[in-house]
Amino acid sequence: MLKRIFSHLTFWVLLAIIIAILLGHFFPATAIKTEWMGTGFIQLIKLFIGPIIFLTIVLGITGMGNLKKVGKIGLKAVIYFEIVTTIALVIGIVFANIVQPGKIDKTGLPIQNASAYESGNADFSWIHFLRENFTLQVLIAAIICGILLSMSKHQQKFTPLLTKITNLVFKALQYVMYLAPVGAFGGMAYTVGKFGIKTLIPLGKLMLTMYGTMAVFVFIVLGLILRYYKLSIFKFLRTIQEELLIVLGTSSSETALPSLMVKLEKMGCSRPVVGLVVPTGYSFNLDGTSIYLSMAVIFLAQLYNVHLSGIEMISIVGILMITSKGAAGVTGSGFIILASTLTALHKIPLEGLAFLLAVDKFMSEARAVTNIIGNGVATLAISKSENEFTAPSTAIAGKMI
Repeated sequence: MLKRIFSHLTFWVLLAIIIAILLGHFFPATAIKTEWMGTGFIQLIKLFIGPIIFLTIVLGITGMGNLKKVGKIGLKAVIYFEIVTTIALVIGIVFANIVQPGKIDKTGLPIQNASAYESGNADFSWIHFLRENFTLQVLIAAIICGILLSMSKHQQKFTPLLTKITNLVFKALQYVMYLAPVGAFGGMAYTVGKFGIKTLIPLGKLMLTMYGTMAVFVFIVLGLILRYYKLSIFKFLRTIQEELLIVLGTSSSETALPSLMVKLEKMGCSRPVVGLVVPTGYSFNLDGTSIYLSMAVIFLAQLYNVHLSGIEMISIVGILMITSKGAAGVTGSGFIILASTLTALHKIPLEGLAFLLAVDKFMSEARAVTNIIGNGVATLAISKSENEFTAPSTAIAGKMI
C-alpha cells in the first residue's frame, strides 16, 4: 500500500504543496527565493505546448479524412464555449448579489498599486490578443497545415513520420512531468511567501464566495453536462487529479495542457476532437475566469455602494461575453478586461482594482483549476455528441472514467 502511494505523482505534488505553504508562512524570505522553480517548470512545459498542439491537430485532421466533420466539430465547440461561459458569467453575478462579498469596511483592506490598469491599458485589442496568444497562433497554423496535408497526394509519406515525432514528444513530456512536485513547490512557496496568508483575512468573504461559486459551477453545471452524456464529474476529477494539483501549485493552467490532452485521449476522446477543443478552449472557454470577472465587478460595486440596475447587470454580461474571450495568453489581461468593463459602466471607480490585486494571486488558483476542468468537460461532451468517443476497455474503465 505504501509503495503504491509513494510511487504516485499525486502524492509527491500534494506533499510539495503542503511543505511550500508551511515554508511560505514561517520563512517567507526563503520561500520567495524558490520562485525560479515554479517559473522554470512552467517555461519547460511551455516548450511542449506548441509541438503537441501542432502534431495532434495535424494528425487528427488527416486521420479523420472528412474536412466537413472537422468544421462541424469546430463550430460546435465555439457554440458550446459561448453558452457555458455565459452561464459562468451569470452565476458569478447571481452569487455575488446573494452573498454580497463587497459589503465590508474597505478602510482595513490591503492596497496594492493598480496604476498600470487605471490609465491607458483599459482598451482591449483583439489584434494584440492574437499576436500575443501563442496557443491560438499554433492552433491556426496546425489547422491550415492539417487541411493542406489531408488534401495532398503525399499524405501517406508524411503521416508515419509525424506519428513517430509525436510519440517521441509525448515520451519526453512523460519524463519532464516527474519534475511537477518541484514546480508546484516553487510556485506555491513563492505565492505564500510573497503575498502572505494574512492578506486573505480582510478579503476572506470574497475568497470564500469565489471558491464556493466555482465549486457550485463545477459540480452542478459541469456535472450535469457530463451526466447528460452518462459520465461522472467525480470520476473525471479523480482521473485528472495530478493535473489539478500541478495547476493549483503553479497557478497556471498551461502547465497541465499537454498532459490533459493525453488523459482525454486515454479516456476515449478521439485525437481530432482533443486537438481542436482543448487548445481552442484555453483561449475561449475560460469558465473560472468568467466567474471571477463578473463577480469582481459586482464586488467593487458593493464596496463603493454603487447601485446597479437590472439593465446594467445585463450590460455587464454582454460586455464580458465578448471581452472575456481574450483573457488568455496576455499577462494581466484579466485586469485589463476588468478595467475596460468598469470604464464602459462609468459608475465604479477604477481605483477598486487596487483591492483585488491584494488577493488576485490566491484567486488565480481557483480560476486556473476551474478553467482546466471546464475544458476537459467540453472535450468529453463534444466527443460524445459527435460519436468520437470510444470507452476504454473494462480493465481500465474504472480508473480512467
